[in-house]
Amino acid sequence: MRLALCQMLSTADKEANASTVSDLARQAAAEGADLVVFPEFAMFELPEMSPEFVAAAEPLDGPWAKQVRELAAELQVAILVGLVETSDDPTKAHNTLLVVGPDGTDLAVYRKQHLYDAFGYRESDFICAGALGTPPVVEIADITVGIATCYDLRFPELARLAADAGAELIVYPASWVPGPRKEDHWRVLARARAIENTVFTAAVSQAPPMGVGSSLITDPAGVVVGELGEVSGEVLVRDIDPARVTQVRRTNPSLANRRYQISTPA
Repeated sequence: MRLALCQMLSTADKEANASTVSDLARQAAAEGADLVVFPEFAMFELPEMSPEFVAAAEPLDGPWAKQVRELAAELQVAILVGLVETSDDPTKAHNTLLVVGPDGTDLAVYRKQHLYDAFGYRESDFICAGALGTPPVVEIADITVGIATCYDLRFPELARLAADAGAELIVYPASWVPGPRKEDHWRVLARARAIENTVFTAAVSQAPPMGVGSSLITDPAGVVVGELGEVSGEVLVRDIDPARVTQVRRTNPSLANRRYQISTPA
């Protein structure tokens, strides 16, 4: 499977963001991508959480998601993109990932489970947490892909649940907020989730100044096989080979050797 990470700098202009998604997806498709991944909040983003996120939210059958489906079908690629989705609470929205297949139909929807109430930030003031449980795991080309969002990267249990569900690649769209040691955390955590689960990880962030940029792909042994810098509009394309997962797990059978299991919450 050929994976493309599209690093962008989203704004409060949803149509401008849709145009950027279209341009970058076309570039990725021209490079032969099977799966094109965009950051968290690709649809709408501001430096601080606020009521504007709730006002900008759309349902999954709304116009912004419809454009993504049409784009995927036109380019015949799978697209994973971050949305602000309406919720049942009129004062809050969902931080949602939508995965659309190359035929334009939905493959998965994931609502962020761990809200970013850290480093002085309060995502839970305006965002509803998603239901607890194993994150979606979907087949794209010849790879089984698990998905999670940004702050979820700091919680190893979620990645382990995805690995137990068969994930060979875990993708983390993010808007990784800059700050002291934050870029270092980003890189170390992406590598750690890969090493401990013997899976590929792909972490794609909003570009500076919104996020740290530095979108990267790590192989199942923790080797960074590609990384972007700080520029919006960059695309990172790499081939993800399931044989590499098999090879690493043969040498390092840590999943088979573990003595504790992770279960989903009751």
